[in-house]
Amino acid sequence: MNVLPRWRSLDALAGLLAFAMAAAFAELIAALFIVVSPYIAVGDAVIRLAPVGAVRFAISTFGTYDKPVLLGVIALITLLFGALVGMAARARPDVSTFGFALWWAVCSAASWAGQTSAVAAATIISAAGAAGWVVLNQMLARIPTDTHPVDASTDSMLANDPRRRTPDRRAFFAFAAASAGASVVAMVGARRLGGAYVDVEASRRSITLPSARQPLPAVPPSAALDTPGISPLITPNAEFYRIDTALSVPRVDIEQWRLRITGMVERPQEFTYAELAAMPVEEADVTLTCVSNEVGGRLLGNARWLGIPLPALLERAGVRAGATQIVGRSVDGFTAGFPTEVALDGRAAMVALAMNGEVLPTEHGFPVRLVVPGLYGYVSATKWLAEIQLTTLEAFDPYWIPRGWSRLGPIKTQSRIDVPLGRKTIVAGRTPIAGIAWGGIRSISKVEVRVVPANAKDDGPWLPARLGDALSQSTWRQWVVEWDALPGDYDITVRATDGTGVTQPADRAAPAPSGATGWHTVRVTVRGA
Repeated sequence: MNVLPRWRSLDALAGLLAFAMAAAFAELIAALFIVVSPYIAVGDAVIRLAPVGAVRFAISTFGTYDKPVLLGVIALITLLFGALVGMAARARPDVSTFGFALWWAVCSAASWAGQTSAVAAATIISAAGAAGWVVLNQMLARIPTDTHPVDASTDSMLANDPRRRTPDRRAFFAFAAASAGASVVAMVGARRLGGAYVDVEASRRSITLPSARQPLPAVPPSAALDTPGISPLITPNAEFYRIDTALSVPRVDIEQWRLRITGMVERPQEFTYAELAAMPVEEADVTLTCVSNEVGGRLLGNARWLGIPLPALLERAGVRAGATQIVGRSVDGFTAGFPTEVALDGRAAMVALAMNGEVLPTEHGFPVRLVVPGLYGYVSATKWLAEIQLTTLEAFDPYWIPRGWSRLGPIKTQSRIDVPLGRKTIVAGRTPIAGIAWGGIRSISKVEVRVVPANAKDDGPWLPARLGDALSQSTWRQWVVEWDALPGDYDITVRATDGTGVTQPADRAAPAPSGATGWHTVRVTVRGA
């Protein structure tokens, strides 16, 4: 069969552009109707349905870039599917209809599963599918074509084979350029509309934060070690890690938003943002960490939080006897739960309004979030908080529990080497070995470092590190050891002992289901000065 390769290329490009236009117009219509787009709905469905192993792999491999990677993969699959539909549609034009019908079915199922407005979602997806279908058929059927002659040795039945008709290149590329341009305009319009209907940044700028009853003093010099490369004592907001299930960051209108306290309480409560901000607030320095943080990982941060003490809010509601679990529910439906007694044992659990002296950033939970010292974020740190529900541990499983993670989630004692970095070459002589150590609400009482030649059979001595002062029982501490480095290859290991006298275990364990354990070790090469 005499089929030119460029026909296939043009057909694939036509299908790809058709699906690109369909997706772009879906985003635009979603922005107009202020609903979740099919693109985001499919991504949310992938997160909900992904096996626990896949979630662990994504977080451990991509860290805070897991969501952009997921959305990129979905976009790539969509475009590749469009290219395949375009190639098949030359011989079977009805393939384009089937392709868009399949795309519509997947997006609809994702939208319904995510409890998106069914009517709006159907309108969005149908309109996008129709637009893409029209584009594809315009490209494949209505553009002027050139018919290529059939070789004399070829079956004469090919004379009318539609695969012999190639779109006129000039007309094709003109139409393709117009389609691509329309897609770009639609996508840009969607992005602008998506940020315009709720101007979160304007709301944040309009807020004057209340003052804490007992403001914390500035960070004392004795707490921060002057060691280049060590993690700062306070993590800047822009550098604070972000791990959550939200593919599109919720944009909350604080004029319409309310925080409710419901469930097993005597007096259900509902607060506006202004009412919360008018309550007595407190400051607390707290280290948060993700349960998916590997040994030596960077999924943790230390911040100064300002908020309403959670016990004060619970007292207003009147917690009923037998309410053993507090569930935080986000505006997007995410849930995290922890034992009620944790909120009442004296730790600085709060509904946070601010982070490091700034109104909560949108990506970190504006307008309010839960901060509970000593617990991994997956059981406690609900962002974009909309509801606090009192229930029992037996009656409700929050989001991550059915997915195989431990129910209680206390932070384990860990330590990390920040400098020198692993697999680096350093110059012989006096050099610092430094990093951070944390132990939930138990603080850190001691850090030790061991330096041995690479692949040594015998363990070397443990050297005590100098510790910076603790900001609170719930924050990490910086540590440093001065090492007289000689040429060679070395393994450097760190271990920490918490405030109760318990040293972190040496045995390595993966993050799932309750947090990683093990000593952090790096290998470095020392060369002569």
